[in-house]
Amino acid sequence: MFFILSKILAFLLFPLSYVFVLLLMAFFAKNVNRKRQYLLWGIGLLYFFSNSFLINRLARAWDVAPAQLEKNKTYSAAIVLGGFASDDSDGHGMFGPSADRFIQGVLLQKTGRVKYILISGGNGNLNPTAFREGAWAKYQLKAAQVPDSCILIEDQSRNTLENASLTKALLQKHGQRGPYLLVTSAFHMRRSARIFKKMGVDVIPYPCNYIAGTGDFGIGELVPSADALNKWSTYIKEIIGLVVNYISGRG
Repeated sequence: MFFILSKILAFLLFPLSYVFVLLLMAFFAKNVNRKRQYLLWGIGLLYFFSNSFLINRLARAWDVAPAQLEKNKTYSAAIVLGGFASDDSDGHGMFGPSADRFIQGVLLQKTGRVKYILISGGNGNLNPTAFREGAWAKYQLKAAQVPDSCILIEDQSRNTLENASLTKALLQKHGQRGPYLLVTSAFHMRRSARIFKKMGVDVIPYPCNYIAGTGDFGIGELVPSADALNKWSTYIKEIIGLVVNYISGRG
């Protein structure tokens, strides 16, 4: 039930949902002045949420800073959270915009910073297919010549809460002790690290996939952008998710 409610809440909080409602209200409004007000609010919100300057500043304030690991220390495992792949039209799977999570996990293993790569990800869709991200990622790890003996897979989780609980059980089963490196996108790290620590999993944040840019202002940031809308959706989801988890005692 919590999983379904979280999906519904996320949809209701997406920026375009507000704009769509205002435009719908303008369409049905009979009063001319009220119709104009709804239209202006809708256009204003659309520009606000499509403005890269604003969302990039929020993103840089929210994102967790890059990790500073102890020199020459090897950690037992890199916990790589799913969300970097999905099923394609043939159901075979493909990498997505967050593929840097997978790449960083492989690099950590290849450079000897971790012994194991643990991929945690199932299928988080409301109407899931047979595609399991963790199982698919195992084939990609083998293709990257990561030894099978260094791969741990959890492919049943649907969200970050389940990532944490199922990962904890898997690590205990294999006798691996922390601290572990938690690898996920910078925008997702603040919430996920809190959840893992709340579950009693000793993690060190290892953020990647920074999407906010360098910080230098460019006039292009003031031009409406579909990418900015996507970023707002991402960060609103993370902020609301953190608040909900805090209130419910989950993180």
